[in-house]
Amino acid sequence: MKILKLTGEVEVLTGLHIGGGDDTMRIGGIDNPVIKDVNTNEPYIPGSSLKGKMRSLLEWHFGLVGISEGEPFSSEFLKDVKFKSENDKKNAQILLKVFGDKSGESGITRASFSDCKLTDDSKELETSEAKYENVIDRQKGTAKNPRQTERVPAGVNFKYDIRLKVLDEDNEEDFKNIIKQGLILIENDYLGGNGSRGYGRVEFSNKENWEEIKI
Repeated sequence: MKILKLTGEVEVLTGLHIGGGDDTMRIGGIDNPVIKDVNTNEPYIPGSSLKGKMRSLLEWHFGLVGISEGEPFSSEFLKDVKFKSENDKKNAQILLKVFGDKSGESGITRASFSDCKLTDDSKELETSEAKYENVIDRQKGTAKNPRQTERVPAGVNFKYDIRLKVLDEDNEEDFKNIIKQGLILIENDYLGGNGSRGYGRVEFSNKENWEEIKI
């Protein structure tokens, strides 16, 4: 087995909101805060958010959504899918190996996603902004129920770190390609919440220059 590492930066192109809990009610405070590191109070992108979004978009891309009734696709459904081609079936099998298969038939999960922390340069910037949002009263044409949503503003960068376990029987290029495809799909969609309102447009640097970690 060998372990590969892909690192780069996530550039925030439009305000990014990935929610975090807030146990304290404050008068005039933020209604929807972003998730922050409890020690540094700096926003970050959870690795689980990046991995989950990537897997979800890849399942849509490969036509697998809906087959498992809302649950992540697993190998138990492979026999029930009418694939357009053998290549589509192959992609589904690769996805299960890389991201995990609850049935266990695809072996160990090959990919791990670290939390994305701020780059050193971005620590010198303002890393949060409060955006007011309203619901429009359809009859009166006026705003009502104003609320504040916290966002990471455009121009802030995070560092990402993705690891891949490659076993002797695995096709390394297949794994690399599906990760690259997933990053491109996120770029073409959005990350975090409120994407239909223009939030969460991001861009990834270095989508294909993997390094081997010496064990």
